[in-house]
Amino acid sequence: MPSRIEDYALIGDCETAALVARDGSIDWLCWPRFDSDACFAALLGTPEHGRWRLAPFGHCRGITRRYLGDTLILETRFETDQGAVKLIDFMPPRGGPTDVVRMVVGESGSVAMHMQLTVRFGYGSRVPWIDRQEDGTLRIIAGADQVVLRSAAAVSVAGNCIESDFVVAAGESVAFTLTYAPSHLAPPDPIDPEAAFAATKRFWDDWVAKARVAPGERHHAIMRSLITLKALTYAPSGGIVAAATTSLPETLGGIRNWDYRFCWLRDATLSLLALMNGGYYEEAAAWRDWLLRAVAGVPPQAQIMYSITGENRLPEWEVGWLPGYEGARPVRIGNGAHGQLQLDVYGEVMDALYQARRGGIAGSEDAWNLMQAFLSHLTTIWREPDRGIWESRAAPRHFTFSKIMAWVAFDRGAKFAREFGMKGPVERWSAVAREIHDDVCRKGFDAELGSFVQSYGSKWLDGSLLLIPTTGFLPPDDPRMVGTIRAVERRLLQDGFVMRHDPAEVETGLAHGEGAFLACSFWLVDAMVMTGRKEEGQRLFDRLLALRNDVGLLSEEFDVGAQRLVGNFPQAFSHVALINSAHNLARLSKPAEQRSGEAAVAG
Repeated sequence: MPSRIEDYALIGDCETAALVARDGSIDWLCWPRFDSDACFAALLGTPEHGRWRLAPFGHCRGITRRYLGDTLILETRFETDQGAVKLIDFMPPRGGPTDVVRMVVGESGSVAMHMQLTVRFGYGSRVPWIDRQEDGTLRIIAGADQVVLRSAAAVSVAGNCIESDFVVAAGESVAFTLTYAPSHLAPPDPIDPEAAFAATKRFWDDWVAKARVAPGERHHAIMRSLITLKALTYAPSGGIVAAATTSLPETLGGIRNWDYRFCWLRDATLSLLALMNGGYYEEAAAWRDWLLRAVAGVPPQAQIMYSITGENRLPEWEVGWLPGYEGARPVRIGNGAHGQLQLDVYGEVMDALYQARRGGIAGSEDAWNLMQAFLSHLTTIWREPDRGIWESRAAPRHFTFSKIMAWVAFDRGAKFAREFGMKGPVERWSAVAREIHDDVCRKGFDAELGSFVQSYGSKWLDGSLLLIPTTGFLPPDDPRMVGTIRAVERRLLQDGFVMRHDPAEVETGLAHGEGAFLACSFWLVDAMVMTGRKEEGQRLFDRLLALRNDVGLLSEEFDVGAQRLVGNFPQAFSHVALINSAHNLARLSKPAEQRSGEAAVAG
C-alpha cells in the first residue's frame, strides 16, 4: 500500500519530478518529461510496478525530513538503535541527461542500509533487461528507454530487481546515481554526486536570490510555494504542469481520477501574478510565451489545455493493470476534457496577456494579433452553453463564471488597446462587454438568494463565484457581491473550508462529492480581504497553511472527514492561490486588485 499523499515530498530538475515517501521510497517518476510514461508507478499500484527504496534495515525510532533551506534538495533523517543517517535526494537541473542522486551520509553510530531498485517502464508494465557493464555500471533497458545505475556500493541483481546491502558509519557517505537516456544511445557519462549536489544547491540558491518577497511570517510559505511552482515548470518550454501526477483521487477510493501533467490555460493569469509578484519575470515571460505558442493558429481550435510543449492531442485512456491509489480506479492517462468548450479560458488568455504587459513584460505584434483574433471568434460563441471552469462532463450549461470571463476578454482587449496605444475595434469590444455584463446581471443573479448562481436559471452555487470581485466585473462592496460571498459561506463551507460544488447539485448526480477544493478556500480569503474582513481572512489563511505537509506541500483538495490531502500532488493551482492570498493579506498592491484594475460600472 502506498504512503498517504501528504507523506510524499517532491524532487525535480525542471523537466520532470519524483515523489519520495517518508520511508525513503521513490514511488513515482516519469522520465524524461513530466508527461512521459512512469518508470516508478508504485504510487498507483504496488512495489512490483516500480519503485526505488533506500532506508535502514529494520525498525526506525524516528524519521524526520526537511528541504535544505530554500532548495529542492530533500534531507530525510533516519534514527535507529544503531545510529543515525541522513538520506539526501535531489535531481540536478543540468539541461542534458536527467538524473536522480541519492546520498546516504552517516551521522552517528553505524547503520546497516538496504537499497532495492525496481524499474518498470510503461507505467509498471514493462520488465526491463538488466546488463552489467565491465565498470560495474548497470544498464536497465526496455524498448526506447534506458536508465543507468552507478554506485561505489556493491549491487546485485535478484531476478528483475537490483539490491544493495551496505553499512554507513558516522562521517561516511555512499551515493547512488540513476540517469535516464534513450536506449539507442550509449550510457551517459557519470557525474560526481558531490559536485552535482553543490551545483544543485547553487542553482536553487541563485534562483531564490532573485525573489522579491518581504520578510515576515508568510515569507517561508510563499518561497516554498514559488519553489514548487518552479519545480513544476518545464524549463525547455516554460510550460507549467498542473501537478506532477495522474489519477490521485479526489475522493479516496473513488473514480474521479484525472491526469494533471498538462498545462491549463485557466491557470495563466493567477500563475503570472504569482510569479511577477514574487519577482520572477523571466519565468512569467516564459509562461506567457508558452501560452502564445500553444494557442497560436485558428481561434476555433483553441483548447483549454495543452502538453508542456504545446501539443494538442491528449487522448484519454485507462491503465488497466494498475490497481490505483488505495484502490481508486480507473487510472487515467491523458485528459478527455481537452476538447471541451470552456468559455472562461478566452478571458484567462486575454487577461494573462494584459497582465503580462502591465507587469512590464514586453509586448509583441503577434500577441496583439492573437488577442484580436480571439475576440473576433468569441463574439460569435459567447452566447453558447459550455462545460464551465470545473470541466463538467454533463450537458453544457450557461455557466455564470464562463460568461463573466467572456466579459473579461472584451474588457481587457479594450483596456489593452487604450493603455498601450494599439489599434482595434475598441468601441465594438466595449459594446459586447456591456451586453455580456447586462446579460449576466439579469440571468446569473438570483434576487431571492441575493447571490449570483452557478448557471443561468439554477439555484446552485459554486466556488468560482468567489473570483468575481477579482475580475473587476463588480466592485467588491457591491451588495450583489457581498451577498454572493455570504451565500457561498452558508452553502459551500464544510468545517470552514470551501467545497467547489453545491451539496444540492451533488445530490442530483450532476456533480460528484469530493474534498474541499483548496484554491477555492484561498479565493474566500481574497474575497474576505477585498470586502474589509481581513482578520477573518487571516484566520482562514492560517488554517489553510496548517494543511500543508511537513515539507510545505499541498495537493488539490482536503478530505475533511478523513483529515487527509486528496487529489493530484503537489498541485500548482493550490500553491499559486496560496502565494496570491499571502500577498493580498500582506501588501498594499494586491494581486486581486492588480487583476481587476478599476472596478467595472455596476450593471
